[in-house]
Amino acid sequence: MRLNRDVFLSLIMHPDIQAFNTAQSADDQEICERLAEIIDKSLIEAESKIWHAHPVWFIGGNPIVGYSKLKNCVRLLFWSGQSFEEEGLNPEGKFKAADRRYTSVDQINSSDLERWLEKSRKIQWDYNNIVKKKGRLDRLV
Repeated sequence: MRLNRDVFLSLIMHPDIQAFNTAQSADDQEICERLAEIIDKSLIEAESKIWHAHPVWFIGGNPIVGYSKLKNCVRLLFWSGQSFEEEGLNPEGKFKAADRRYTSVDQINSSDLERWLEKSRKIQWDYNNIVKKKGRLDRLV
């Protein structure tokens, strides 16, 4: 029996993330679904959920990657992305995060994304304890 794409996504994707994606415009929904599909496939050990109103994947309670809808794009955010030393990711905020912004699903390069996800597994800063440590980040991996 061959599953269609919608049935397949419903089996692997967290239902709250699926609802977030479905609430987007058609173009943004396509971007979100493609990002979630690649992330879920690449980070099988990660826990995914809606966190601060956006889909986020965690390893050991530490936020690793997520995406959000901005006014004119979908932003993919890696919490430790500045440490990846990768072209295509832009520094975001005052800590170690980096992002990539998409306006079309065609802009998603799955090879780049899979490489960044592999680095996200190996290079992590301890965002899980940032409040307890009063804004100090320690390298985990």
